[in-house]
Amino acid sequence: MKVDTANMRDVYYSPDAVQKDDLLSQVDNIHEGRTAEDLLFQVLLDWGVDLSLPISKETIAGKTVYFVDEDALAACFDQGVSEDLVKEIAARHPMRVVFRDNGFASDAVKINVEQIFKLLSPETDVKSI
Repeated sequence: MKVDTANMRDVYYSPDAVQKDDLLSQVDNIHEGRTAEDLLFQVLLDWGVDLSLPISKETIAGKTVYFVDEDALAACFDQGVSEDLVKEIAARHPMRVVFRDNGFASDAVKINVEQIFKLLSPETDVKSI
């Protein structure tokens, strides 16, 4: 492991400084070249999760999902996250779950994530980065 710059892009713009042509460049808030493991370890550090806990990697619905300490955290940073994947993760009742903010297959999936977890796993803390 090594210490590097943050995984997230600096987005400190005032509304007056943003031009219409710049909006599409703001869609992805993560620096290019960052891996899912980079994002996972940032989340672990941000949430104060012990880095020595066991981490497993599974493929669910064609996407890579990381599980930390079995159910302490579930994380998926792939693109194209579907409702089926969200439901499968929710069925495992993790304490926390995190997704990439622009990783959802559609806006509808992104909107429905919290509702799916409220129905299937209401105790789960849902975040996106």
